[in-house]
Amino acid sequence: MSLKSTADIISCVEFNNDGDLLATGDKGGRVVIFQRDKSNPHGAGHAGRGEYNVYSTFQSHEPEFDYLKSLEIEEKINKIRWLKRTNPANFLLSTNDKTVKLWKVTERDKRPDGYNLKDETGILKDPSTVTKLRVPVFKPMELMVEASPRRIFANAHTYHINSISVNSDQETFLSADDLRINLWHLEVTDQSFNIVDIKPANMEELTEVITAAEFHPTECSLFVYSSSKGTLRLCDMRAQALCDKSAKLFEEPEDPTNRSFFSEIISSISDVKFSHNGRYMVTRDYLSVKVWDLNMDTKPIETYQVHEYLRSKLCSLYENDCIFDKFECAWSGDDRHIMTGSYNNFFRMFDRESKRDSTLEASRENMKPRTVLKPRKVCTGGKRKKEEISVDCLDFNKKILHTAWHPKENILAVAATNNLYIFQSKD
Repeated sequence: MSLKSTADIISCVEFNNDGDLLATGDKGGRVVIFQRDKSNPHGAGHAGRGEYNVYSTFQSHEPEFDYLKSLEIEEKINKIRWLKRTNPANFLLSTNDKTVKLWKVTERDKRPDGYNLKDETGILKDPSTVTKLRVPVFKPMELMVEASPRRIFANAHTYHINSISVNSDQETFLSADDLRINLWHLEVTDQSFNIVDIKPANMEELTEVITAAEFHPTECSLFVYSSSKGTLRLCDMRAQALCDKSAKLFEEPEDPTNRSFFSEIISSISDVKFSHNGRYMVTRDYLSVKVWDLNMDTKPIETYQVHEYLRSKLCSLYENDCIFDKFECAWSGDDRHIMTGSYNNFFRMFDRESKRDSTLEASRENMKPRTVLKPRKVCTGGKRKKEEISVDCLDFNKKILHTAWHPKENILAVAATNNLYIFQSKD
């Protein structure tokens, strides 16, 4: 699935709740939905290939212009979140910088036939020419997948939306921008409740921004948000209406030996995700992935280095702006593994039980079906072995920012610029 222009750069990837559908959003405002191949004889639960085919493509957002602020509003899709399926239709939320939309995706494989007042081409007939009445019937037709916007949630964010998250009650969702988090009801588009507001009275006193936010998977009153200062705040909406004061603060004390000019930038959290069982949170900052226990706010219970070899390169990464890249992270369905992206089209996997980690590469050379991915190693100095790649040879334009893990199986979706790769474990 190779595309060329900037508009085709994938900006988010998300499996639905049973993993049969996979949605991607791109910089051109499009949403592409892929469906698991049902005709595969080795279906779910077997070591068959997790093949996904294009199911539906639609334009979710268009470029707009804010005339009051003289600002262009990009059409780029920042996040997609699926709602749990309750009927034959599927629903998903998609957002750009300013507007969240609720989309309904439905299938049609039958068409009405035998109208009394219309001919075969659909043109209305003169009623006086109708001599006998017939009962219209539904006839099979080629499958059509239609996407229609059901709700548009607009005009509630002054700053750019970075996160949306559907509540476990499946009735409400949150949207977060740099300074505020709003709570919406899926049926109400003209009003939202502001549940977090960290905007200071004087903007010159601004010290941090919200970088990500997510609802707890089972407790509908709990949500977490992360900040550019490397902190997490767990909030309970039952405590008070505005949740920014009554939060449980998760913060790791800084190691003074690692203090540098870049400390604050690299400690900024780019993503936070609750584990499926709701007990843990995983966060991603520039160099590491951390696992936090909801019951322990003083320090993370696990820390995994993603690309520690870049610590000595922070100066050049600052100059080329890569230090501001926002990498996402993902839990496996059983919460045992964590995945996140890196540079050179590498992505990292961490096994929480065995403490093993691996570096794999998403590249066109690996894309023959059933090719087993070889672990990659980065050499930081000294003599380089044949299969290792030198840290100086890494391509920083090839980066994996967006990843998703199938909720029940070991199937991974990895977005590398404008290519989507789907990998499946061989066992």
